[in-house]
Amino acid sequence: MSVTIVNHPLVLHKLSILRKRGTSTAKFREVAREISLLMAYEVLRELPMELVSIETPLETMEAPMLAGKKLCFVPILRAGNGILDGMLDLVPSARVGHIGLYRDPETLIPVEYYVKLPDDLAERLVIMVDPMLATGHSASAAVARIKQAGATQIRFVCLLAAPEGIAALTDEHPDVQIFTAAIDRELDAHSYIRPGLGDAGDRLFGTK
Repeated sequence: MSVTIVNHPLVLHKLSILRKRGTSTAKFREVAREISLLMAYEVLRELPMELVSIETPLETMEAPMLAGKKLCFVPILRAGNGILDGMLDLVPSARVGHIGLYRDPETLIPVEYYVKLPDDLAERLVIMVDPMLATGHSASAAVARIKQAGATQIRFVCLLAAPEGIAALTDEHPDVQIFTAAIDRELDAHSYIRPGLGDAGDRLFGTK
């Protein structure tokens, strides 16, 4: 099981702000963006580099720069957009795809309603983002769709994960590395992560 917990003190502090019931929509959105930027440093730690000749004010040197075609961020709509912006702050040149899924409230099966992806996913590291990895069903369906579009290098980034979601995603896609700020205790009867932070989409967009 390939799971990295990004437990930097700043990430954990900001995650606690998101967990608090009294955190406003504006503050929740702001802090989610900050956490995503901090987590991106860890997620992108192993990007390939190459030496390029540049001119400093004093002389010519061989300087390290990112190699080849870089990245594609793919948020799972709608809540994934809440942790996309911070990553784009760090890597503004990255391509962005979108996958729209919603969970059928009775069957809990993910239903796809929108997909728009770059054509060259096979040449890019794909970073899928969604604030919560709960049952893992939506994440697994989204990863399968990304693979169908040609992606071979995929990482999944979330703020919170449940053990059940990690197990489900790892079982279906053992090649996908998971990055999360914390692994919470369990899912409840309604498939909410406990202790969690509530519904990330509603808290990001003020819809409840």
